[in-house]
Amino acid sequence: MEIYHDSFSPADEAYMRRALALADEAMARGEVPIGAVLVWDERIVGEGYNRRESDKNALWHAEIVAIDSACRALGGWRLHKGTLYVTVEPCMMCAGAIVNARIPRVVFGAPDRRFGAFGGLFRADLLELNHKPKVEGGLFAEEASARMSAFFERLR
Repeated sequence: MEIYHDSFSPADEAYMRRALALADEAMARGEVPIGAVLVWDERIVGEGYNRRESDKNALWHAEIVAIDSACRALGGWRLHKGTLYVTVEPCMMCAGAIVNARIPRVVFGAPDRRFGAFGGLFRADLLELNHKPKVEGGLFAEEASARMSAFFERLR
């Protein structure tokens, strides 16, 4: 089952562009440039970018911040009508949060060969879990990857 696609809807592209803008905000603040947007009924209800360094919290990945924001906005933890757009493939922790929040669809940009939980390192969406999100990768992968490369080159 291939998760990478070449074509996405104009709406998918618009939401991912917002996630890329959030990644830029993260980079401007000295954070790893990953952004995430959670969409429910065609409107953004949660968004976030990495804040681990700023908030001194290992949990504050972009996806977790976006999920937290969406839960607060909607007044509940079940995000069963949501789509999560994230610039880089989610890690194991974020995959667990996606499953627990019952998010039905995840769209990501760049793969993460070291930590990715939807193809980079392993496939959480293929495990025998109570919820299996549909995962689609590759949307603006080059743009997301370029941000990551630029960020880590600056650190060296």
